Amino acid sequence: MEYVVFFSIIVLFLITVTILGQLNEKKAEQNFRDKLQRIYGQLPEGMTDYKKFLYISKYFEKHITKDAIDDITWNDLSMDDVYQRMDYCYSGAGQEYLYYMLRTPGQTDDFDLLEQHVAYFMKHGKLRRDCQVIFTKMANRNKYSIYDYLDYLDNLGKRSNLVHLTADALLVVSAIGCFFSFGSFFLMLLVIVVYNIVTYFKDKGQIDPYLSSFAYIMRLLSGADLLCRIKDPELEKEMTDLTADIQEMAAFRKGSGVLMSPTRMNSGGNPLDILVDYIRIITHIDLIKFNHMFLEVKKHRDTIDHIIGIIGKIDAEIAIGCYRASLANGYCIPTFTAAQQLSIHNMYHPGMEHPIANSITCERGVLITGSNASGKSTFLKMVAINTILAQSIHTVLAEAYKAPLYRIYTSMALRDDLVGGDSYYIVEIKSLKRILDAAQESGSRVLCMIDEVLRGTNTVERIAASTRILAGFTHQNIQCFAATHDIELTELLKDQYDNYHFEGEVSDNDVHFNYQLQAGPAQNRNAIKLLGILGYDKGIVESAQTMADRFLETGSWSV
Repeated sequence: MEYVVFFSIIVLFLITVTILGQLNEKKAEQNFRDKLQRIYGQLPEGMTDYKKFLYISKYFEKHITKDAIDDITWNDLSMDDVYQRMDYCYSGAGQEYLYYMLRTPGQTDDFDLLEQHVAYFMKHGKLRRDCQVIFTKMANRNKYSIYDYLDYLDNLGKRSNLVHLTADALLVVSAIGCFFSFGSFFLMLLVIVVYNIVTYFKDKGQIDPYLSSFAYIMRLLSGADLLCRIKDPELEKEMTDLTADIQEMAAFRKGSGVLMSPTRMNSGGNPLDILVDYIRIITHIDLIKFNHMFLEVKKHRDTIDHIIGIIGKIDAEIAIGCYRASLANGYCIPTFTAAQQLSIHNMYHPGMEHPIANSITCERGVLITGSNASGKSTFLKMVAINTILAQSIHTVLAEAYKAPLYRIYTSMALRDDLVGGDSYYIVEIKSLKRILDAAQESGSRVLCMIDEVLRGTNTVERIAASTRILAGFTHQNIQCFAATHDIELTELLKDQYDNYHFEGEVSDNDVHFNYQLQAGPAQNRNAIKLLGILGYDKGIVESAQTMADRFLETGSWSV
């Protein structure tokens, strides 16, 4: 009777612990749901660790296209920062897909489904939170992408269960044979058991590093299962496709517990787990399952990729809606046209806390002049970034956006290539050449941003070469925005470029910028005046101004 009471207490304790665990899990989930509702429309809670960009880019790298944003343009525009501002994704797949979207601006006007989904998630908060709760269970807390894991599996080469199955077959034969001729068959049984024990630990050491790959895939499939339980007509097609993909992976998951169990070779003293471990050692059933799962992964890599794409796209669409809701200065839905005119009204830069809005309408190239720090480079970046956002997340930080579809290139924040041995000038002309080459290829019109053309060489050659290169950028398939300090270019290129400028006024020993784009070339030259404001000797400032004025009058320099 005492044993029955003791056993009942143990069972009751285990049931209580299980129930309390489930209640705590439900409470934590509800708290997370409440938090999601509370923070909707706010800035992201934390910035993405830059180390994560090592894996966030993997989906893009596996699906790169010829019209993708290249590394020079991405870095010129500080697009990592732009990405971080809109990273409301909770799954690793979502983070990778959002990055892929930004690096792959659409070249056809087929954003209807994206816009429909984003608007739907913004309107239906419960569905959005249901998905986000599932996504957080699929978060990537490591520094590797699932594509890293899949590539890592390739290191194993070919795998076969022939040796394991042959040994197991001989094990069964020898065990049965013991009933007929114990002496000879027992020796055979003993030899096979010793062989399996010795080879088990050798093979186990080889496969253990790869189990994290399978664990990642299992977590992905478990999340996909939960998503498919959501019944909403808006996601019917995605869930149908996801269900079919899950069924494709059924053989991979079946019986996976024998390999993926957390107690495998880590029984912690549990008699049952110890017994199962001995069965694994003697029969190699976990090694056999590993090889089977490995072959299934190799066979269904496209299926896994498709699952990542579906889950990542849904998570990214929700993130786009969250981003839109957080934009205090508003946004607009872009309009794409077949005409060559670019028109953006009251656009602003996504990375500025208190942005200054600017507008522009143009059909041909734009030449922008003005003093340092007046806003030229920021304006170029603002136009390029909003064009990328228009063609990727279908969201523009402006009151109105109307333009053709572009391929976007920049040549702005260049530097010497110390590894390749190229000087700044060589790096610069190579960067410009890649844009000219792109314009020769078929595709959408190229929109390019160039900051300070050929700054890496002397004045005379810079103006001469810049004039001819920028004239080359008036090719029918290019629309060029260029910022320059060389006022001479405004006159030399006035028939090919629209002239705009930013002004800065120096007064009361201070400089004031309104950061508003104005028509026409710049008239004021403030660089020398800035020397005085920053405390340079008065004689240096006055002497420099005298030299500059004399050159403008005579066309020659004198000290």
